[in-house]
Amino acid sequence: MDYYLECVKCGCRFPSSYNKQTCGRCSSILEVIYKGNAKVPPSRNFWDYEKLMPKGKYKHYQVGSTKMIKSKRHSNLFLKVELTNPTKSFKDRGSVIEIAKAMEYGYNEIAVASTGNMAYSLAYYAKKEGIAVSVFIGRVANPDKLADILRMHDAKLHMVKGDFTKAQAYAAKYASTSGAFLSGDYCYRKEGQKTVGYEIAAQLPDATHIIVPVGNATLISGIYKALKDLRRCGTIKRMPKLVAVQAKGCAPLVKAFNSSSTVKYEAPKTSADAIAVGFPTFGDQAIEALHGTAGMAMMVTEKEMIREQKNIYEDHGMVVELASSATVAAFNKLALKKSDKVAAIISGGNV
Repeated sequence: MDYYLECVKCGCRFPSSYNKQTCGRCSSILEVIYKGNAKVPPSRNFWDYEKLMPKGKYKHYQVGSTKMIKSKRHSNLFLKVELTNPTKSFKDRGSVIEIAKAMEYGYNEIAVASTGNMAYSLAYYAKKEGIAVSVFIGRVANPDKLADILRMHDAKLHMVKGDFTKAQAYAAKYASTSGAFLSGDYCYRKEGQKTVGYEIAAQLPDATHIIVPVGNATLISGIYKALKDLRRCGTIKRMPKLVAVQAKGCAPLVKAFNSSSTVKYEAPKTSADAIAVGFPTFGDQAIEALHGTAGMAMMVTEKEMIREQKNIYEDHGMVVELASSATVAAFNKLALKKSDKVAAIISGGNV
């Protein structure tokens, strides 16, 4: 759809021809605002939702359209399995949008900060299009993911002394000085990742809860945007409650929401590298999503994530990372009715 970009902080507006993902006035994140209200098609196919994405020239890579399976341990738990994406995580949904936009604006290089999965995904699609990739990543990143990024996708790695938040600052600075397209957890990625919400509504229309792993909070804020679209169209009569889950060793969003305070930086101390983000970029939007759906936020321990990681493998033969098993660990803590139906997002298995 036709759209413009609006800064979430100062309200400054930019046309769709604006070739950056941060505000030119205050450097804050932007939001895609559509000119019109397209209906959400009753589909489970990623590209059927193209008319609900920023207008552009997209190559229809086989992404999204992932399966939902019923848990073998819990009758009211359903797993939204993102492992069938090309790089085995939900990140591919946003990467195909970002790479297309980078090409549209004439960039030949992208810069991205990552804990692993996002760099893996972006590098995969950038290589297909002949775009160079500079990745900024903390030294605590998963070494197996780093090895694959280098071996398979020809990305240039910049190791940062610090965590994702520090790496994100370095990536932004590099993009501004080198002329690279700043990619990652920004507005265009959110538009691709919101399709998870559309698909869940098509696969489990009577879902009462959606459990979402939270790192930078792009996914949960994108799903909330999708739910608002579905409600506007009358596809759903009420929104499922969104449940944000973080590791106990890095839970800035959970602590902010449960104490009715602002999100504050917290140094990550967790093995769940995919959600080891000390200051979520979309934290404010995530809190809005939780309030807007009468949702909740909770943290899970390393032991709880590891236990469910083993259970998922034993039950379904799937190797998932801790950020994925965190959602099932959170399910065990919910106070549910027999009639409730819960979708837990299995976000990735890139290990």
